[in-house]
Amino acid sequence: MRQNKNLSASGNTSSEDFKLLSRLFFRLLPYQILLIVITSLNGIVDGLFASNAIGLDAMTAIGLYAPMTHFLYALSIMLVSGSQLLYGLYLVRDPKRVHSVFSVDLLLAAIVSVLTAVLLVAAVFTNATKVMVSDPVQLKMFNRYVLGQSFGIPALVLGQQLFSFLSLENQTRRTTAAGLVCFAANTLGNLLFTVLIPLGTFGLGFASSLSVWAFFALQAAYYFSGKSSLKFSAKNLNWKDAPDIVRRGYSGALSRFLEMFRCLLVNALILKFVGSVGLSAFSASNSFLGVIWALPFGMVAVQRMLFSISIGEEDRASLLDTMRIAFYRCVPLMCAVALLIILCADPLTRMFYRNPADPVYSMTAMGFRLLPLCMPLSVISLAFSSYAQASQKKLLSVVLPVVDGFGGVSLCSLVLIPLLKMNGLYISNILNGIICFLVVVGFAWAGIRHFPRSLEELMNIPADFGPPENSRLDITVRSVEDVTRVSEEVIAFCRQTGLDERRSYFAGLALEELAGNVVLHGFTKDKKKHHSADIRVARREDGILIRLRDDCVPFNPESVQPLISPDPEDPAKNIGIRLVYKIAQKVDYQNLLGCNVLTFTL
Repeated sequence: MRQNKNLSASGNTSSEDFKLLSRLFFRLLPYQILLIVITSLNGIVDGLFASNAIGLDAMTAIGLYAPMTHFLYALSIMLVSGSQLLYGLYLVRDPKRVHSVFSVDLLLAAIVSVLTAVLLVAAVFTNATKVMVSDPVQLKMFNRYVLGQSFGIPALVLGQQLFSFLSLENQTRRTTAAGLVCFAANTLGNLLFTVLIPLGTFGLGFASSLSVWAFFALQAAYYFSGKSSLKFSAKNLNWKDAPDIVRRGYSGALSRFLEMFRCLLVNALILKFVGSVGLSAFSASNSFLGVIWALPFGMVAVQRMLFSISIGEEDRASLLDTMRIAFYRCVPLMCAVALLIILCADPLTRMFYRNPADPVYSMTAMGFRLLPLCMPLSVISLAFSSYAQASQKKLLSVVLPVVDGFGGVSLCSLVLIPLLKMNGLYISNILNGIICFLVVVGFAWAGIRHFPRSLEELMNIPADFGPPENSRLDITVRSVEDVTRVSEEVIAFCRQTGLDERRSYFAGLALEELAGNVVLHGFTKDKKKHHSADIRVARREDGILIRLRDDCVPFNPESVQPLISPDPEDPAKNIGIRLVYKIAQKVDYQNLLGCNVLTFTL
């Protein structure tokens, strides 16, 4: 019989766990969205200054640079996702190894981004960029834009790495401040370098570069302060982590990397069958929709963290609930957002172009009416890509990004753009979402040998994933009344799974005391209306693994444990912490995603 207790719920444990995970998901989501929103807002600002202060050819230069934007984002995603997956893996198995992951990730980001910037500058001065566009005026504007952007590439890639790690350390105020500074610096820079000092497209790119350096510097200051949990140090470097980061992260970046080639193909098709006016229309609608794409991309960033941690902890229920959030929370939200954009197509178009009789106006407006329809299905595709990457489903983790990033849109565009012009491109993006979902269903069908009839079957979670049903105990505590039953449940479970009577008793007593401290002290330290402490006890080959997780203010028992000694007047005071460090083989603490996580093994 499965040992799963929720001491304060009405018996619907799965529903309560889902609600808890949903609250954590949507608490983390705004900060993951922020980075993408700032990047997209900067794109809108660049587009507004380009179209209004420089001219239509400047918008073409921005469109031509889009493949490089996709490449840099893919590079960042590869390093971020690979390091996050290793972080989730080592968090339970080898917590000290996370410092190596952090250090190696930053070094890889620095090396590759500097090399990319140097190659771009060389391409400009050798006139290799002529392969992108042949018109002399557009080529000159594009080259100047590339030079301006190149200066900021290292800061852009490094800043995105620091942003992800700061999110794990719950430094949301700093990441928010860094994002706002980035946006303000880019706006002021564009005003200065395109209007007051008219440097043309070089000024556009240079303003972006200055803004990302400000973004990077504000985040890096935290790690130089010595307050961070993660430390960059040559002593912590384990270069074996480098290939692991790339191996685990490349599939997450594959879709974005292939989008670079998709952009090249789509740009060529637009220029051939529509002309530069089509590329300007697509650049305008894309620059605004880039802000909206922050929602699904932010969602997948949170999902990737939750998937990796669930897999590291072998938590089957949390793994399934994370995917349920994508279907039951994220998809309806994206449907509502898409509908709002469609209804506002004309006002959004007038941000860029004023004359409804101009062909670029109608093309842009149609982009706002059709492109949002692909977003709800993209939420599912991105979620399954992230899940496949985290769970090492190697074939799906490659095939789905290839179809999503290149195959679906490219094949449909080759057929539809010659026939329907710009509408063909927009419809191709919608069809791509349908194709990706069919790929997910097809892989599940092949894995379970019948058509998937539930979300768990669609995910095709291995039957042996996680501790067996009778080898784990899950308890959620929300009140003092709940605490009194913890010891009894834990002792009974430990005895049933073969642990000796003495250690079973001490494990129950320690957890009761720790949970009591969380309820009495942690729950009252902030203004949150709802708190919970989640206990997991699991039988493993190497002993009993116990995890206590709460969403209260940070508290590291390792920092106070050496200072605690028995109180002669109250021998039971702090007995929970003292018992844990006395009976446990290994004790680890992390403040992860805003939660205190204490793990120890008996």
